[in-house]
Amino acid sequence: MKNDNNILRHPGSIVWRLTLFYTLSASILLVSVTAFLYEALVANLHEEDKQFVAEKAHAIQTLLQEREDDMTSLEQEIQRGKTITKAMPNYTYFSRVLKPGNIVLTETLGMEEVIPASIFPLPVIETKQNDLVKNCVRRNTADGHAYLLLAVQTTDNTGQLRVIQVALDISREAAVLTDYKRKLAITLPLGILLSAMFGALITRRGMQPLHDITLAAQHITASHLHARINPDRWPLELRALAEAFDQMLVRLENSFAQLSQFSADLAHELRTPVNNLMGEAEVTLAHTRSEGEYRNALESVLEECSKLSRMIDSLLFLARADNVQIPLQLDRIDVRQKLEMICASYEAVIEEQSVTVQCKGESNLDVDPMLFRRAITNVLSNAIRHVSAGGIIKLIVEPSPTTHSVAIRISDNGCGIAREHLSKVFDRFYRVDQARSTDSHSTGLGLAIVMSIMTMHGGTASIESQLDKGTTITLHFPSKI
Repeated sequence: MKNDNNILRHPGSIVWRLTLFYTLSASILLVSVTAFLYEALVANLHEEDKQFVAEKAHAIQTLLQEREDDMTSLEQEIQRGKTITKAMPNYTYFSRVLKPGNIVLTETLGMEEVIPASIFPLPVIETKQNDLVKNCVRRNTADGHAYLLLAVQTTDNTGQLRVIQVALDISREAAVLTDYKRKLAITLPLGILLSAMFGALITRRGMQPLHDITLAAQHITASHLHARINPDRWPLELRALAEAFDQMLVRLENSFAQLSQFSADLAHELRTPVNNLMGEAEVTLAHTRSEGEYRNALESVLEECSKLSRMIDSLLFLARADNVQIPLQLDRIDVRQKLEMICASYEAVIEEQSVTVQCKGESNLDVDPMLFRRAITNVLSNAIRHVSAGGIIKLIVEPSPTTHSVAIRISDNGCGIAREHLSKVFDRFYRVDQARSTDSHSTGLGLAIVMSIMTMHGGTASIESQLDKGTTITLHFPSKI
């Protein structure tokens, strides 16, 4: 048996396939979640930046419209960018206020060298902060810095036009996002690799019960068919498999037992006529015999050969029936008429034994006429052999529309069969007489052939009997096959 490592690498292995599917699903999930979170982070940062720029522009606009003459408050707001630059380097921003003609009224110290007024977009005329957010523009300067720009046209409290320009340095933020992306590019493959490793371990662990079932099955041999997998030990998903395997073992054990019994019975049945033939030949050849004695010996040999021939024919029929090699030649028959024809063929024997045969009931069936005749003949011949002189044999046809079947009951008032034998009378070579009947016409296969014929037609056979009261064998044929 291959080891676990070979099983894991083999492309036909369930462990390999589940690991592959788990890795693919984990990869898709990790990539999707990572991309979503990264884009959400970028969007949130940009939105915060725009809100910050719009808030600063709106604050300056409010100071202009309410108290432009108080330049101290305006200067403090304009120069606050320097203060925030030292305390919060992620939010370095600049702002300026222009008069008509692009004349600087006031601006953050050093702003002209970093970001001149010419780089700003055309001013927009907006008054609400939420509307200002939509007009923020990203621009890159000559020194490689990235800025978020906003230019707003407004008026002061005296009605004079003013232009407010606000710039937020987002270079550091962009660098942080770039570094974050680089780390994701490293950790994401690592996460996928770990997912594959854990997936393989989990899958192998999950498949361990199946491996245990395999080991348990390997210990079951032809000489240990009594062993069982025991479904209660396994996970719910494998119980059906274990139950099916145990049921298969039961069938195999029964088949082996039947085969062993069949082989023993066959050997016994063949040994008796062969011994008879050999004994007859040895006795005949021991001394010179008369013509009549030789004739009697040959007749005895012929009788034993006839018994062997019937037995071989029956065994061949059963073997072909077991392997579904006998095709059914279905034809619609009148059951009552067919039964009367079969009984007519036994007329001489019936009259000789003073037996009364009665046929009752009407129905039609789609069956193989030859096999149907053979089944009825086997049952009827048994009934004739076991009924006493003056006895009665009844063949009753009982159609059943509710079950879509036709029952043919063949009953007699003969010696009957003890209850302990009833479950075995359809077995091959089984005889009620444990001493093995010496009847030359009996091979112990007649009722076994009947059961095979019924199985081929999709029907069943059953028996009821009481000692000294008689026996009834019922053949249930389906109305439609």
